[in-house]
Amino acid sequence: MSMFKIFNVAGSAVSAQSQRLNVVASNLANADTVGGPDRSPYKARHVVFTTQPMGEVGTAGVAVTKVTEDDTPGRRIHDPKHPQADAEGYVTYSNVNAVEEMVNMISASRSYQNNIEVMNTAKSLLMKTLQLGQGS
Repeated sequence: MSMFKIFNVAGSAVSAQSQRLNVVASNLANADTVGGPDRSPYKARHVVFTTQPMGEVGTAGVAVTKVTEDDTPGRRIHDPKHPQADAEGYVTYSNVNAVEEMVNMISASRSYQNNIEVMNTAKSLLMKTLQLGQGS
């Protein structure tokens, strides 16, 4: 594998994890929201990754194929005085699990950092290779 392909593979992972972080941020921002004007609450979203071949056999990166919505029902809390309460007095909140989203955020952040470190290491190795021809 060419040293330059390392940047393509790690770059695809950085891009995918960046999209994952954006989705997690959106989920966390809407964790305690209720249904909007159409009365439907925010639904948590999840990123779906897939392997992306990158030329040579055995070389693969990652790509985001789609962002799906979680169909788990939202939390229902009895609060008849709330302006968004239904006929039974229940308010439906988003189905975002803040703890799960924090775990996703930490996982995506670490993966992002690891792939940046891979690119920095590859850059360092390329620089040292160039310095070999210069002599001391």
